[in-house]
Amino acid sequence: MIAKLREAKEQLSDLVKRAAGGEEIIITVRGQPMARLSSLRSGPGGGDDRESFADELAALAESVRSGSATNTSQEAWDDLRQDRT
Repeated sequence: MIAKLREAKEQLSDLVKRAAGGEEIIITVRGQPMARLSSLRSGPGGGDDRESFADELAALAESVRSGSATNTSQEAWDDLRQDRT
């Protein structure tokens, strides 16, 4: 799937779930491909973990949008990475 940056911002939760399910998302800026959103894990047993990770990311995105996030975005990403290693 190809998504414009503006669309990607508006639909981030959905795009993350789709990527976690195995779909590759290309994000464009002014018609030029700039980024790729894809699953971090593949292979046996990865599906459940991808789904829970996508849910966590969606919840984090919602808390940031609503202003209820208590830590900085970098701290949030660090927390998510630490949970996965």
